[in-house]
Amino acid sequence: MTAAMAERVEMSHDGPWELLLETWRGLDVPEGWHAEIDEDQINVVPPPHRHHNHITEGVQRALYGGLPQDLGIYQTLGVQIPALERLYIPDLVVLPRELTSSGPGDTNDPVDAAEALLVVEVTSKGNANIDRVRKHRAYAQALIPTYVLVDRFDPDGPACTVFTVPEGGVYTKTQRVPFGEAVQLPEPFNVKLDTSGFPA
Repeated sequence: MTAAMAERVEMSHDGPWELLLETWRGLDVPEGWHAEIDEDQINVVPPPHRHHNHITEGVQRALYGGLPQDLGIYQTLGVQIPALERLYIPDLVVLPRELTSSGPGDTNDPVDAAEALLVVEVTSKGNANIDRVRKHRAYAQALIPTYVLVDRFDPDGPACTVFTVPEGGVYTKTQRVPFGEAVQLPEPFNVKLDTSGFPA
């Protein structure tokens, strides 16, 4: 595939999840791009804006301040939710380090979302609603304990929202702060995420 490729590759199939996953594994996307599986299609996403990267780096830096030694923070790591036939590449995902150090080293197999302790998504202008709705629901249904949504394009103003306590397919606890304020992340992270340096 080339940089001129379509951002969305439509997939129609009657086979199992494994067929779609195998297609995803075989993609050769341009450097800096990544592919996700959502609603029976593979979406190819371009590299993020520099403000997006600045925010992601700031969140990662904050997380390292209270991260237990047995956990790692990863970018570009696929997280699959087979029951929903979804595979996302969160901006950041936190999970046990042993999951990335074991197994064959020459595969790009995604990890199971059930192993993730926290995911972070920073919205982009063109697909903010996917992070707000589809991924929000999928992460809750996968029982990922904490979802951090940094939304530069929130209609009510740039904000950071921390969703926790997934039950019955939804997050039951929400903390939202506008850019400029700090939000407390739950255990085992035990850090405050300061959003004052986030560009809107």
